Amino acid sequence: MSAVGSRPVLRATTTATTWAAVLVVAVLGVTYALAQDLGLGVAAAVVVALAGLAVYDPTLVPVVAMPAFVVAERVGGDTLNMTLSDVVLFATFWVALVFSPRPFTPALRSMLWLSAIYQLASLFAVVATPFRQNTVEWFHAWVLVGGALVVGWAVGRVGRATLGLTLVTLVVLVIALNACAIGAVQLVQGDVSPVYPSWPFPMHKNLAGPIFMSVALLAFVRQPWLHWPAWFRIPTFYVLALGMLAVQSRQAIVGFGVGLLVLALRPGHGRRIGPRLMLLTMAPAALFVAARVQEDLSGDDPFNSTAFRAAGIEGGFDVWRESPWFGAGLRWWTAGPEPGFQPPNAVAEVLSSVGIVGLAGFAILMLGTVVVAWRMDPRYGTLAVALLASRLVASQFDQFWVSIIVSLPFLLVGVCLGVEGHEKAPPAVSPTIASTRPAGRPAPALRTESP
Repeated sequence: MSAVGSRPVLRATTTATTWAAVLVVAVLGVTYALAQDLGLGVAAAVVVALAGLAVYDPTLVPVVAMPAFVVAERVGGDTLNMTLSDVVLFATFWVALVFSPRPFTPALRSMLWLSAIYQLASLFAVVATPFRQNTVEWFHAWVLVGGALVVGWAVGRVGRATLGLTLVTLVVLVIALNACAIGAVQLVQGDVSPVYPSWPFPMHKNLAGPIFMSVALLAFVRQPWLHWPAWFRIPTFYVLALGMLAVQSRQAIVGFGVGLLVLALRPGHGRRIGPRLMLLTMAPAALFVAARVQEDLSGDDPFNSTAFRAAGIEGGFDVWRESPWFGAGLRWWTAGPEPGFQPPNAVAEVLSSVGIVGLAGFAILMLGTVVVAWRMDPRYGTLAVALLASRLVASQFDQFWVSIIVSLPFLLVGVCLGVEGHEKAPPAVSPTIASTRPAGRPAPALRTESP
């Protein structure tokens, strides 16, 4: 697209975003004044803004909704008990499904089929152990994977990947800066405990860490399709890395190291870095994680992080042994026949929830998506592989099915798929040229300029 041709698109996008921001502020203020409920006000503002954008330009809805996908405020009470991110993702998915360009690329179709295989495998657990949260979580898991892929595809396929990724990165960057600031104050006071970000909304350290991990991998790559200048990309990467150290999310640090190794060992991310240099860079982080684990194992506190995880994993396997094939049901730890603690390990969590049948579907989903991403053009697939591998490895040290830390990596993978579809799509033929060409005469070759 030429610079002249891109100006109307940029102007329309800026106008729509401005009006959406005005609507958000107005509805948020009115709702908060009437109900004195900030969460309700945010939800109402987001819904009104997305509805207005759907009327103005439906393809803008997934783009403008990107910052909401990292908001962890919970809505729905005890019945649904989902994050605002979940609600917005569910609403945006239908808009993206209806209005995103077609056809889907083979890579996206393959990942959606893999998601369907897991849904089918976990459906046995829903039927075998029926309770409300079990059924709700089955649909929830479908949206977190398949829905996030379609929404990300819609953002990348319409050529707005840079805008969408910048919006979500700015929100995550604010959270990371808050974590770094709190960590600096604690360090001056001699306090080296983990940081829990508090602004613009409170967030658990084990939620903030994986979010920082995924966006830091995005900031690490240097791709022409992302259009991020070095003055933005490089500081963002280091702030997010420091944010991970501040919150001391060990699983995020380990997953981050695995993602960086993928980027170092495989071409296609726009920069060259030797594996030895990468290993030297990640060595301090690995030593930090090992030292903290050793400290937990040698300490006298029976409720430290490592002991708590070990007990949770053991409890998950105990529940699985009582129903080995189909598990105790999704979210059995909240309202199932045997309430307990969500196992902090992907294998124990999936086995206890959906049994051996569900674990087989989960393995097909995760390993299959990595294989599909590996076979993509490295310019788009390498980042997707790093995001998936980092999430899979991090989940071996903490819970897997936790709202944002599932949907965000798959959302970013969907953007990679959409960008590939956008840049490899055949150029559209001008309707004016097509209608005025004499019958029987071939269409002239169209010249396109690089963006």
